[in-house]
Amino acid sequence: MTESQRYLCICADDFGMSAGINSAVFDLAEQGKISATSGMVRREAWLAGAKVLRRLDPAQFDAGLHLDLTRPARAGGPEPGLGGLLARTYTRTIFAPGLQADIRDQFTRFEDAMGRAPAFVDGHRHVHQFPVVRELLVEEVARRYAASPPWIRSTAPGLRRGPDRLKARIIHALGGAQLKALAAQRGIPTSSRLLGVYDFSGDVERHEQRLSEWLSACRSGDVLMCHPSAGIQPGDPHGGARLREYTALLGLQFATSGGGGRISLAPLSRSLRSC
Repeated sequence: MTESQRYLCICADDFGMSAGINSAVFDLAEQGKISATSGMVRREAWLAGAKVLRRLDPAQFDAGLHLDLTRPARAGGPEPGLGGLLARTYTRTIFAPGLQADIRDQFTRFEDAMGRAPAFVDGHRHVHQFPVVRELLVEEVARRYAASPPWIRSTAPGLRRGPDRLKARIIHALGGAQLKALAAQRGIPTSSRLLGVYDFSGDVERHEQRLSEWLSACRSGDVLMCHPSAGIQPGDPHGGARLREYTALLGLQFATSGGGGRISLAPLSRSLRSC
């Protein structure tokens, strides 16, 4: 890798939540606009989507587990707030055996549907870094995949300035440093920094500007998360933002040049193997 060459992983979150999200992921993957997606294995569109997702070449596209601990009480219903989970994990009053069983079940569902281990693990609403969750997650990854563990997504902020910097710092403060340290202790690789944090506001043009800012700021090893969808799921509070992200990503150009040199899109697993 030359000094001026940067490799960026763009990851579409929430695969399996809806048919519209799945459709956007397949379209963006086919057009070379994203290099990873993370799947929600307990959501209604997962199994149908996984039948197609497993056909994508794992050497060219990372398919990971989007750990999902705030599922709706009924299919298509609203997601519960994060407050309850945060309180139970930070006070360590959560029922750990039940949480452990849930984490193991989600890994098993991924393996059963995809016929292979996840390339990486992250968390819906960043729950993978919460206390108790992170310990159980790291332990499960080390137990299941000792020889070749999947990478875990870091939440370290990727921008030093801008209106969304505070939100990014708050997300990381919920356990990002502790998760990275735990993973390092068990020899589990992690991504470098997280780009793509914003408040879901603005129009398509504003999101195109954000993409340009994130590309300029990226370094090899970073992940740029996104939440595209080709349709709006009833009750989804971010439905409009998902459509705007999809439109903006369709216009994204690779390879491109940012402030630090040429940028190429790549799955992070491939970048880690080359290091």
